[in-house]
Amino acid sequence: MLEPIQPKKVRQGIACAGNWILDTVHSISHWPEKSGLALIKTQHVDLGGGPANVALGLKAMDVSYPVIPIGLIGAGALGDEVLRLSAEAGLPLDGLLRTTRATTSQTHVMNVQGDSRTFFHHRGANSLFDAASVNIDELSDAGIKLLYLGYLTLLDRLDEILPEGKTRAARLLSVARAKGVRTCVDLASFRSDTYSDIVSKTLPEIDFLFANELEAEAATGINLTQKSDPNEMMKAARFLKSGGVNRAVIIHSPTQIVCCETEVEIAFAPDPIPAEEIISPVGAGDAFCSGVIHGLHEDWPIESCLKFGEKAAAACLSGHTATDGLKTISVPRIPP
Repeated sequence: MLEPIQPKKVRQGIACAGNWILDTVHSISHWPEKSGLALIKTQHVDLGGGPANVALGLKAMDVSYPVIPIGLIGAGALGDEVLRLSAEAGLPLDGLLRTTRATTSQTHVMNVQGDSRTFFHHRGANSLFDAASVNIDELSDAGIKLLYLGYLTLLDRLDEILPEGKTRAARLLSVARAKGVRTCVDLASFRSDTYSDIVSKTLPEIDFLFANELEAEAATGINLTQKSDPNEMMKAARFLKSGGVNRAVIIHSPTQIVCCETEVEIAFAPDPIPAEEIISPVGAGDAFCSGVIHGLHEDWPIESCLKFGEKAAAACLSGHTATDGLKTISVPRIPP
């Protein structure tokens, strides 16, 4: 159980809820033709999914406040491995519930160095994750400041659209916001016929929305995948902001970052990373979120949050997994 804070104490801590996945990252020689063969050069097993990557990223950067994992995993050996890796990272385990009704969610990631990566995902226990898996009262009583939920559009129960016209995720986020917990939501790069509806019917309960260019395109219908045009990305950010996002919409790609906040718009190109220095792009978007969310927790100006997110994403590229590279940086005492 989380220990309640004393009355009037400043809120601190980030809860990371939603997709907890066991990732196997395969570094392969090349992407084969159909029925062809590629060599697996190395394999790395680690936690995956936005909440796990953000939580482990924050711990890797040695933040001083509580980081609370919240998820649903299977009862078998894969679930045991999730718990082992979480404990090894210094995370509390109470919020990682277990079920015998499904196996632990898994993703096999195929990565060609210097190129992009491809994901083969089994939803498993994440398909059963719902509002009952998240104890908002306990989080609020413990003084948690931010609730990160990911990935909207890949959480079957929370993605369900209710007769009242909002998603179950929106209802959960509404309860959190009413308790004084700010909400951050990340989208999944998985297209479906209901993708834009799920997003639009959740936006009014989101304080900060994160999306990459693929996700922003799926949510808005604005073509962003042919080229990372900052004007088109900002157009998509404004569209999502106008849908009800309370504080800011942040869209990121390998070549552009844009942010549409209530009173300011920011767009810039991250510093390029030489291809030979990139070991794997796996988790770079989640590392970016880790950096930004840390800044939000510390009440930094939004531009400082984005700059630290850029630094975290760049560090991530130097490691095999989503968090290896983040161990090389630490959180600054003052906004960058």
